[in-house]
Amino acid sequence: MNLRRQVAESIQLLRKEAPGKWPIGIILGTGLGQLTRNIRQKKEIDYEEIPHFPRTTALTHAGKLIFGKIGKKSVVAMEGRFHYYEGYSLGEVTYPVRVMHELGCRTLIVSNAAGGLNPGFSLGDLMLITDQINLMGVNPLIGPNEDWLGVRFPDMSEPYDHRL
Repeated sequence: MNLRRQVAESIQLLRKEAPGKWPIGIILGTGLGQLTRNIRQKKEIDYEEIPHFPRTTALTHAGKLIFGKIGKKSVVAMEGRFHYYEGYSLGEVTYPVRVMHELGCRTLIVSNAAGGLNPGFSLGDLMLITDQINLMGVNPLIGPNEDWLGVRFPDMSEPYDHRL
């Protein structure tokens, strides 16, 4: 089955269960699942219910999409995510982002637990990532070009929005 059909099947269920516009997507990393407590007017959907969605393997990842509001903003949050090191392909890792894009997300906030070598960092410090280098040798752009997903080679000179 091709990617476009898989995404369409996921979207069909999600639009039925959580109709509306979802301009902001949030991927909650380890330790930040508690943020969902701040989402009002919630609709929770287990990943297992969503066609073609991967399953979480980390014990602390709940495995749910949470639709609702933070302040006045409509958001869809991933409570639990998938990692390449867990054996998922990059296509599977990025699949939920592609689904969120089809739901209307144009702003994506990604959080994660990270370490650093700066001795001035303390446990629990917040950091903003301002750039990245892919040293993995793979990326989710490998494979057939899917025009409906966007440009083949996105501009990565400034991948992060400084306003956010």
